[in-house]
Amino acid sequence: MGAVSGKRVLTLNGGSSSVKYGVYAVDDAVVELSAGEVEHADVDAGVFAEIGGGQPDAIGHRIVHGGIDLFASVRIDAGVLARLQAATAFAPLHGPASLRMIALAQARYPGVPQIACFDTGFHARLPAIAATLPIPKALRDAGVRRYGFHGLSCESILAQLGDAVPHRLIIAHLGNGASVTAVLGGQSVDTSMGLTPSGGVVMGTRAGDIDPGLLLYLMRERRLDAAEIETLIDRQSGLLGLSGRSSDLRVLHAAGDAAATLALAIFCRSVAKQMAGMLVVLGGADLIVFTGGIGEHDAAVRTAISADLAFAGPIAQRVLPSQENAQIARHVGRLLG
Repeated sequence: MGAVSGKRVLTLNGGSSSVKYGVYAVDDAVVELSAGEVEHADVDAGVFAEIGGGQPDAIGHRIVHGGIDLFASVRIDAGVLARLQAATAFAPLHGPASLRMIALAQARYPGVPQIACFDTGFHARLPAIAATLPIPKALRDAGVRRYGFHGLSCESILAQLGDAVPHRLIIAHLGNGASVTAVLGGQSVDTSMGLTPSGGVVMGTRAGDIDPGLLLYLMRERRLDAAEIETLIDRQSGLLGLSGRSSDLRVLHAAGDAAATLALAIFCRSVAKQMAGMLVVLGGADLIVFTGGIGEHDAAVRTAISADLAFAGPIAQRVLPSQENAQIARHVGRLLG
């Protein structure tokens, strides 16, 4: 890799099974130098080799959940690591993988600043009517609230829109994980995910919002424990559970059988229903942005969702890429000055 101006920032965006990475030159602007995606097992060879014989000036990590008090990007030290460990209870699909990634990066580049950038940060100032869950005060006081996720993706959409950010914006981040966020005057005012990334719309393997009585039924009648319920609602449900075939919409489109067709319809309807709720929150919408792998590439899904929203009249729509890694690089650059 040749000489670059500004700080060279490596970004690591770890999911439950793979890592999206990027190398950026960060100065007044953020310039992508390289990017890719590898399985966790291939990170050392597949990611760290990308930056050649040198080392980055800083490493930025996407952290899905920072717990009750970590929202702003922060340099990782022992105290932050302890708080991230405690926060894994809120994001069991992502938290442990992120901690492993931090440990690997620290071992590979000792002394290089490591920065945690939080998906919950964009939603930190949700109004009380959105953030407050209808549960006893003691639990609310302990930090049980709506946190919201895909915040880095939402921030990247605002960055791409620039001066064209409308007053009333709905962002649909649709990928294996999916959420819908209402943005008013550039601020998140409601979002479909809640305490954890398991809630909201139907997702690839996650159930989304379901009757809490179902969980009681599973514990009482089926004798499932917490770990078994977690596996069921996070890894065996959603599109995979509905279709009995796959969590991949491309596979379901191609299958065309009754179960796959129903799974697709339920997914699209669940997104449309969340969007309709955000129309209430915002008093209408000036723009809907579709992003994420499904939102960007699946025109049939976008068409089905739009058809369900036809009652609301014409609403401008755009398709924009989710640039989480670039947003991480921006946060790192701002933090380090």
